[in-house]
Amino acid sequence: MSRINVLKRAFVIGLAALLAACQTAQGPATSTAPVPATATPAVQTSSLPTLSYTPATAVERGFSALVLNASTGEELYAVEADAPRFPASLTKMMTLYLLFEAVSTGRYALSSPLKVSAKAAAEPPAKIGLKAGSTITVEQAARALAVKSANDVALVVAENLAGSEAAFARQMTSKARALGLSKTRFVNATGLPDTSQVTSARDMAKLGMALKSRFPQYGSYYRAKSFSYNGRSFRATNNLIGKVSGVDGLKTGYIRMSGYNLVATANRGGKRLIVVVIGGQSEAARDREVTRLIEAYS
Repeated sequence: MSRINVLKRAFVIGLAALLAACQTAQGPATSTAPVPATATPAVQTSSLPTLSYTPATAVERGFSALVLNASTGEELYAVEADAPRFPASLTKMMTLYLLFEAVSTGRYALSSPLKVSAKAAAEPPAKIGLKAGSTITVEQAARALAVKSANDVALVVAENLAGSEAAFARQMTSKARALGLSKTRFVNATGLPDTSQVTSARDMAKLGMALKSRFPQYGSYYRAKSFSYNGRSFRATNNLIGKVSGVDGLKTGYIRMSGYNLVATANRGGKRLIVVVIGGQSEAARDREVTRLIEAYS
């Protein structure tokens, strides 16, 4: 091979090596290869609310109990306080919370009318017998929820505040997260049976304390022994009001899956307690247990 040809060949080899080196160095910046599949979902997932730590199911009629010093949050007694449970009508504490919040922001007044849909009027008991096409004021609705635990009223609140019960349930769960209720997921405004609606005794205690501390002006609603609407009188579902010294609220609940539930607040000699019992075998058994715990820790 001539000397010229040798030089040409060396030049070509050197040029090829240089180009390869340039491509390797520039590859990551100019590559048209697709982004790895794990990159995009990681960003999207982090921007969405996650319910992965919320149990999908709860034990039917599972028993839980919790006693807290409502002034300090100190735990005084607990049995399965963080276990997943069905809230039943304890759910309506959050329905009330969002209704009172709407009043506090000026979106509604206590005298504002809420429209009753045919769907709301058709809700199963407990209810106060609202008629489709009628209205009920915000104050009447709040009292009906606090005293009678009316399902028709709960749906009226949900539809008026959020447009639909599903949208309202998303707001309820979002508010639960904001309040630190890490074991709670809401899918309806009433507490009617749904295996996806899950909470814990501790979360219900936190919600009860938040409801009373954020909106103390409505304390009389929970202490009322009855509620009157459209010529009818409805007795309070909380049997301890007026029977157990110091009890001043808060909310009962029952569906077959949950058993008998009660979040009770009491003030004994300046000591404030919140007592939660979920999964009582009967209404009387639940009331006895709550009374026992109030007596024991007051």
